[in-house]
Amino acid sequence: MKILFTSISLFLSVTTFAQSKTDSTKKLNEVIVRGYYNNQPLLRSVSAVNVIDSNLIRTQQNTSLVSTLNTVPGLRMEERSPGSYRLSLRGSLLRSPFGIRNIKVYIDDFPLTDAGGNTYLNALDPLSIGNIEVYKGPEASVFGANTGGTILISPQPVNENNVTASVTAGAYGLFHQTVGIQQKYKDYSFSFMQGYQRSDGFRAHSAMERKYFQTNHQWNYNNKGNLKLYAFYSDLNYETPGGLTLAQFELDPKAARPATATLPGAASQQAAIYNKTLFGGLSNDYQISKNFKHVIALFGSYTDFKNPFITNYEKRYEGTLGLRTFVDYQQNNNLLKFNAQLGLESGATKTEIKNFDNNAGSPAAMQAFDHLKANQNFAFLRLNFDISNKLLIELASSLNYYKYKYESFFPATIESKERKFDTELMPKLATSYLISNELSVRASVSKGYSPPTIAEVRASDNNINNDLQAELGWNYEAGFRYHLKNNRLRLAANVFQFNLNDAIVRRLNANDSEFFINAGGTTQKGLELETAFWLIRNSASFLNAIELKSNYTYSHFRFKEFTTGNVSFDGNKLTGVPANVVVSSLDFQFNKGLYFFAQHNYTSSIPLNDGNSVFAKNYHLVELKTGMRNIRIKNIKLELFGGINNLLNKSYSLGNDLNAIGGRYYNAAAGINYYLGTSIKL
Repeated sequence: MKILFTSISLFLSVTTFAQSKTDSTKKLNEVIVRGYYNNQPLLRSVSAVNVIDSNLIRTQQNTSLVSTLNTVPGLRMEERSPGSYRLSLRGSLLRSPFGIRNIKVYIDDFPLTDAGGNTYLNALDPLSIGNIEVYKGPEASVFGANTGGTILISPQPVNENNVTASVTAGAYGLFHQTVGIQQKYKDYSFSFMQGYQRSDGFRAHSAMERKYFQTNHQWNYNNKGNLKLYAFYSDLNYETPGGLTLAQFELDPKAARPATATLPGAASQQAAIYNKTLFGGLSNDYQISKNFKHVIALFGSYTDFKNPFITNYEKRYEGTLGLRTFVDYQQNNNLLKFNAQLGLESGATKTEIKNFDNNAGSPAAMQAFDHLKANQNFAFLRLNFDISNKLLIELASSLNYYKYKYESFFPATIESKERKFDTELMPKLATSYLISNELSVRASVSKGYSPPTIAEVRASDNNINNDLQAELGWNYEAGFRYHLKNNRLRLAANVFQFNLNDAIVRRLNANDSEFFINAGGTTQKGLELETAFWLIRNSASFLNAIELKSNYTYSHFRFKEFTTGNVSFDGNKLTGVPANVVVSSLDFQFNKGLYFFAQHNYTSSIPLNDGNSVFAKNYHLVELKTGMRNIRIKNIKLELFGGINNLLNKSYSLGNDLNAIGGRYYNAAAGINYYLGTSIKL
C-alpha cells in the first residue's frame, strides 16, 4: 500500500502544481484516438484507451517493444529471451506459455490475430510501427472474441518523400539495421521498408535473428474512395534457453536449462522457434454519400512454424483468409451527432501439425499428425450518440460464432469431426461526460468472450481436447480524464472489476508436455493512474522542455472457486500478476536537437504458482537514452543516439514459466547493457 499512497500523492501534487502555474507555452496538439471508425479526442473517449505515439516509440530503444508497451498501465509485456514475447492486458499469462492469447491485435485495417487465436507480434520490426492504441478490458462488442482487450497498430504514415536508414549495435551481439523509402504523389503514395536484427542473447542458447520486409500502398482513385494495400514478410528464428530453478538462477543466470536424469537440456536439443510469416491485406474505403460510408478489408496470411523442443519437434503450417466489412452512418446537427456502424468479420485458419521425436534438433520418428480448421465469425452493431458536445453514449454488441474441425492421421486415424460453440452475444454500454473543456468522466459495462485457441485445443501433449469451454466475463469500469487546454498536463484514472468464469489455464505433464483445463474463475479488481506533465515547454533557453510521466497499476486479482484436482486455490493471488507497478520517466529536450531520456520501472513480487508458495522478487529497472537529432549535413538529416538498459545491474527474471515442473520458473533477463546507433533521412 505504500507504493499506492506514494503514487496518489505524486498524482495529486502534480495536479496542484500544474494548476498554480500560468501557462506561457504554445498550444500542444490534442491527443486523438482513431478507434478504427473515426478520429475522436482522447479526452472524450468512452473506453479505457492509451495512445503510444511515434514520439514515445522513438524515445525508447528501437530494437524491442517491451519498454514501450510496459509504459501503459494494466499492460505487461515480457521477453523471456530476445524475440520471445508474451503479452497480457489486465490479466494473467496462465494461458500463454509463449506468444499472445486472449487479446485481439489489428494492424492497419486488418486483424493480425488469426481465427485460431494466434498473434505473431514478434514478427514485426519495431521501427515499422507508427503508433499504437491500446484498448483495455473486453472490447468483444466490435472486435470479436477477447476478454483482455484490443491493440490497434498503425504503420509508419507516408507524409513526405524521403529515404531513411538506421543502424543500432550493442551488447551481447545486438545489431539492428533498417532501410526505408516513402514516396507521395497527388493520388498515390507508397512505402517500402527492410529490416534486419540479430542478437547473441544474454543467456547461453538465446540467439535470435529476424529478416523483415514491409510495403504500404494507398491510391485515392477519386474524391470519394481510396484503396490500401499492406503486406509484410518476416523470417524470425530464436533459440529458447528454457527455465531455471532458483538455485540454478542464482548460481549462473546465463546458463541454459541443463539436462536432468530423465530429460535432455535445451542446448543439446537445439530448442528454438523458426517462424516464416507472410501477411497481406487489401481494403477499400468509399464515401457513398454525405452520410454513408462503406469499408471492406480482405486479409490473409501463411505461416511456416517449426519448434524443436526438449521432448518433441513440431512442424506447423497455418493459412488464414478473412474479411472485415462495415457500413458507417453519420448524422450531425447542432444538438445531436449520431454515428453507427453495422458490419461483420469472418476468418478461417487451417492448421497442419506434425510432431516428431527430437533428435538433437532434427525431426525423427513421428509422434502425431493432425489437421485443424478454426472458423471465427461475428456480426456487430455500434451506435454512438454525442449530445450537445458534452455527453457521449455508446451502445454496441456483437454476435459471435466459433467452431473448429479436426482430423487425425497418426498415431490413430480419426475422421473429420466438428465442434461448435454456443452463439454468444457480447454487449457493451459506455458513456463519457465532458464536465468542462478540461475534465471528463466515463463509465462502462461490457461482456467478454474468449474461446480456446487452436494451440490450447491441440497442445504439445498431442491430444485433441474437446472439453475446453470458452471464457466469459463481465467488466465494470469507471474513470476520469483531465487535460489542460494546451495539453501541457494530462491526468487519467481507471477503476474496474472484471469477473471471469471458466478460466483457461495451462498445466504440465511430468515430461513438460502442456495441456489446458478450465479451472474455475477469477475476480480482478484494479486501479490505473496516469500523469503526463510538461514542466517546461518551448522555452527559448538552452533547456527547451522537460516532460514528466508517471503511471501506476494496482492489481487485486484473486482466484474464485478455482481448483485443480482436489486442491483449491480459492482466494489466492492470480499467478504471474504483480500487485504494484510504477513506471516513471523524465524527458529533457535541449537546443540543437539534443535530448536525454530516463525511465524507471518498479515491479512488485510476482506469484509463480497457483498455490502462492513461490514468488519472484520485486525489481527496479532504470533505462537511459541520449542523443542528438536534426544534425544536418547538406540535405541529410542525421541522428546519433546511445542508451543503457538495466543501469542498476539488477538480477531479475523477465518472463517466468508459471507453474513450472521441478521449480524451473526463472528466465534471467540481461544485466546492465548498452547500445549505440544512428539514423539518417534524406
